[in-house]
Amino acid sequence: MFVAKEIVLTREGYEMLKTELEELMTSRRREVASRIAQAREFGDISENSEYDDAKNEQAMLEAQIAQLEERLREARVIEEGELPSDEVVLGSHVTIKSPLGEETYQLVGSAEADPDQNRLSNESPIGKAIIGRRKGDKVDVTTPGGPVKVTIVEISVT
Repeated sequence: MFVAKEIVLTREGYEMLKTELEELMTSRRREVASRIAQAREFGDISENSEYDDAKNEQAMLEAQIAQLEERLREARVIEEGELPSDEVVLGSHVTIKSPLGEETYQLVGSAEADPDQNRLSNESPIGKAIIGRRKGDKVDVTTPGGPVKVTIVEISVT
């Protein structure tokens, strides 16, 4: 029996996925349909690589749309107003101090993690280690680069 992994999203992440889905379902579908129509004009579709490429692109696009629809349907959205401000939970903004200095992250589900935007997955080594912790806690984190000790400096929900 297959048990789906829970998809946890912030409101912002949910809205971003909705916007992406809308883009795929409108302009991207039109672009691909146009490519298919153009490829048909080249003649015999049985030996038409442009047609084959466009149909493959269409299949990948439809799979991507289906995947996004599934994610949105199954997602559990975290509302900032429901978050505790004294404990690290999904959706929290957390400032941690490590030997490399202080960094502030938002703890998010893996579906919307983006280290470049300081959106840290709850499944990452640091995310796993700090979830459920409180301000002032010192936490040992096992990272691929070796063990690191971090201190939770601040927790906020905005």
